[in-house]
Amino acid sequence: MRGPSGQRVRELATNAWITASTVAHHITDDPVVFCLQVSRRLPSRVVRPVAQGLSRLPASRFPAARGTGLHILGNDDAAAATLRSAAGSAGVAVRRRCAEVSLTMGELPLTESLLSELPASTRGASATRARVNWHHGDVDGAVGVLETARSAGTATRGERSLVKRLSAERDLLGSFEPELPAVGTYAPRPNTVLYAVTNSLPHTASGYAQRTHSLLSAIKDEGWDVHAVTRPGYPVQVGKVLARGTDVVDGIPYHRILPLNLAPTATGRVQQHADALLRLALEVRPSVLHTTTHYVNALAVRAVAEALCIPWTYEVRGLLADTWASTRSPEALQSTRYDRFQAREAQALQSAHHVVTLGTHMADRVREIAGDSSLSVHLAPNGVGGQFTDEPGEKVSARRRTGLPLERFLMGTVTSVVDYEGLDDLVRAVDIARKSVPSILAVIVGDGVARPGLQQLVSDLGIQDHVKFCGRVDRSEAVEYFRSLDVFVVPRKDRTVTRAVTPLKPVEALASRTAVVASDLPALREVIDHGVTGLLTPPDDPESLAAALLELARDPEIREQLARAGREWALKNRTWAVTAKETVTRYGEMTGRTPAPQNDRILTPEETRERQS
Repeated sequence: MRGPSGQRVRELATNAWITASTVAHHITDDPVVFCLQVSRRLPSRVVRPVAQGLSRLPASRFPAARGTGLHILGNDDAAAATLRSAAGSAGVAVRRRCAEVSLTMGELPLTESLLSELPASTRGASATRARVNWHHGDVDGAVGVLETARSAGTATRGERSLVKRLSAERDLLGSFEPELPAVGTYAPRPNTVLYAVTNSLPHTASGYAQRTHSLLSAIKDEGWDVHAVTRPGYPVQVGKVLARGTDVVDGIPYHRILPLNLAPTATGRVQQHADALLRLALEVRPSVLHTTTHYVNALAVRAVAEALCIPWTYEVRGLLADTWASTRSPEALQSTRYDRFQAREAQALQSAHHVVTLGTHMADRVREIAGDSSLSVHLAPNGVGGQFTDEPGEKVSARRRTGLPLERFLMGTVTSVVDYEGLDDLVRAVDIARKSVPSILAVIVGDGVARPGLQQLVSDLGIQDHVKFCGRVDRSEAVEYFRSLDVFVVPRKDRTVTRAVTPLKPVEALASRTAVVASDLPALREVIDHGVTGLLTPPDDPESLAAALLELARDPEIREQLARAGREWALKNRTWAVTAKETVTRYGEMTGRTPAPQNDRILTPEETRERQS
């Protein structure tokens, strides 16, 4: 078949094969996690009836299924009680399944209690024990458990698949490097950048995806030719089976890497990533490569940069090892996974020609990870553009467009609904404040793994009339929610990652001329000047948050004063046009001289750990 229609048929056939192979792999490898991930991507109207049906099953016969249903509904206490009831009474196969569900819930003591009762020879138990080790960051122990079962001849098909996956991920944390042939002659096009990211618009609407698009659009306005490319398998692996090989959004091409035979292991996919990037680079001929965290992207981009002898930028958007550790016990910071992850990040930082990050506190943390206090780190802070720079207009008009109530005191957020965002503190603050301000309504726009538990908390407190969950909305609609609120709240928890990473949403709220209340954390102090452009309250403190909300609810004049000052500051200091000018200046500096790594060679993980210590 030839022509556009033939190409489209081939694209759809490839997508169908990738989807089928991904589903088959996950069902074999980790069926409980796979089912929960699917439940989070399907519409609530589809998932909730199924979950409610599971939650009504008798605990004595179906504890794992009942526990899964309760977990999806956000009732983790009841789910844990159901799974605990299987201890000592249910058969070994049922107890192992209960341990799997408990592990996905993060109930580690319960998981380990259920596993401790199982004979070592229990079918599939090695996989569960390996996943517990991996959760704790014991990557060698996880692989070792599975290799022992395989050597003994007791490993199931799923365990044999899992040991291959975890072994490859361990190799990726070690010394694995993709290999590319040197390109003999390469003539880059001036003012052309190839920008490698994990995901993107239009299939992912996260703040980071929007950052990519906004920055690339502004770089394009500076006269550069820009191309973006996403990780292998995306977006088909996240359920977008109708995806095209290239999406063009506002004139920005987003190239996809969708091979028919997507590698089943992490190391194989990094090699595929590097191969595909090189092919694309030879087609679009960039003069500079640019990639974003984490180190897996850097491995592929660095290999291409070395093959073509062109410079590359490493943009640190998140501290992913710190984010991972924030969801675990303090011991995670001493785990082999954390240690090796940070060593690989350090290698990427040391070998890039240009390192950039979001804020000053994040830059300090980047230097700490690199083990080099003198490392040159430039800033490309989150900014605003497009609709956010337009005049916001009256809040009543925005509320009519969003369907939010006109007369109530609206506060809330537009965010990913995850634990470290502190939305449970927001809900508890509403419960406190509603006694003095009966009209208060918290508007939560967004979705995520913490939403079911948050909805359960709202139900337990009996404040359903004071909290509205809007779910995900289109990016073009989100700006109206920012404008509709009387107060935008960023109630982040105090974690290593939240102290360092400055999010995009408070900047967008400031530009929307909406008063902001945020947790008093170093990263948020970079955008909120207490009493001038917003208010800062102690993190993890619903009472203090409630007090700040009451102050702003009672004094519209102060609220408006903060909102005006915040918008003025954002438009002066935090626009994508400003960030893009600085970015292309750095590109010009890199391409105007012979590129040379910051170090003569890349340090090994062991050398990196020695330098950090």
